[in-house]
Amino acid sequence: MIGLGYVGLPLSVEFAKAGFRVTGFEIDRKRVRTLNRGESHIQDVPTRDVRDLVRRGTFRATLDFDDLRPMDVIDICVPTPLRKTKDPDVSYIVAAVAEIASRLRRGQLIVLESTTYPGTTEELVRPMLEKRGFRCGKDFFLAFSPERVDPGNPTYHTRNIPKVVGGVTRDCTRVATALYAAVMDRVVPVSTPQVAEMVKLLENTFRSVNIGLVNEIALLSDKLGVDVWEVIEAAATKPFGFMPFYPGPGLGGHCIPIDPFYLSWKAKQSGFEARFIELAGQVNGNMPYHVAGRVREALNARRRPLRGSRILVLGVAYKPDIDDVRESPALDLIEILEKEGARVDYCDPHVPTLTYGGRLHRSLPFRASTLKSPDCVVIVTPHRAFDFGAVARHARSIVDSRNALKGRRRRGVYRL
Repeated sequence: MIGLGYVGLPLSVEFAKAGFRVTGFEIDRKRVRTLNRGESHIQDVPTRDVRDLVRRGTFRATLDFDDLRPMDVIDICVPTPLRKTKDPDVSYIVAAVAEIASRLRRGQLIVLESTTYPGTTEELVRPMLEKRGFRCGKDFFLAFSPERVDPGNPTYHTRNIPKVVGGVTRDCTRVATALYAAVMDRVVPVSTPQVAEMVKLLENTFRSVNIGLVNEIALLSDKLGVDVWEVIEAAATKPFGFMPFYPGPGLGGHCIPIDPFYLSWKAKQSGFEARFIELAGQVNGNMPYHVAGRVREALNARRRPLRGSRILVLGVAYKPDIDDVRESPALDLIEILEKEGARVDYCDPHVPTLTYGGRLHRSLPFRASTLKSPDCVVIVTPHRAFDFGAVARHARSIVDSRNALKGRRRRGVYRL
């Protein structure tokens, strides 16, 4: 397993539990040390599971890529971020494949799981692996299988989420399907790697576009003086043709804010303009500015300027009850508020420390004194650990960007 993050480590644990001997490859020396001590750095992977697998000898982590040579299967789970220009950054994939290509041997199965644009497996990975004269589908096998991870989800996890697999050849698909069938409850073979790559992008673009739509409806409802939450609840009673999505302070996580831009970039390469995708990205990207505007309104109502005011951001993870702050809209909101002169603190029991404004900050404890002292409390991520009744009782003014205080009628509450 190349890459032991939010995708690679849970997958490694599932393979090791199923009886495979798993070696995890990492470039982070500290992560390798902690894993080999049996300590997990991923909230959804219990430390006891890692410890048991390390003791049994079915899982280990290493920095030495020469250990790739004896592997029967190599699964690539590396990051695929966006550049500042919103173009795909596949440098981590290229680096991983280069390590594999220099040590490739006959009979190995290579699977790419990192989210990427359609065509990556065949146009980028395959030529790199065939440079030494090996033939894909004959000498080695190559497939794409998109990761499907939902951190903090108590119902759906690595094993019971259906696994899509698309091989370069039929034999590649058969070999990869056989591998995952030994671990996953259900495997879904598709005809090509491009189809499998497109599946992942469609899943997250679907969510991005629908969230963008409901965020725009929320902005419009605000102008019209309509409660958008009541509108959504009523619309959701329709038993067909409608699926509820909910407004929020912006997009966060490792997929939805990023994956649609992979699709839109590929569309441009093909001379196609993906207008829905890009418009949704603009709407969602502007939501932190809208929340900042609501903060300004809440303070103005109390005759306080934003500059110099003390703001408490409640929850900085990108979704409730997890410790992941990747692409969290809370980070954008904090930056916007600080640029306008506000003094920002945060409270999040899942994120004890956070760097913003060039400084390391520590989470404030969730208690009455913490809620009473700031001029405004902004609820970004409503963790279960928060008592929102206490927020309503103690905060001077509240901007509720996730509707955690829904149904509580209190002066000074500014909903999204």
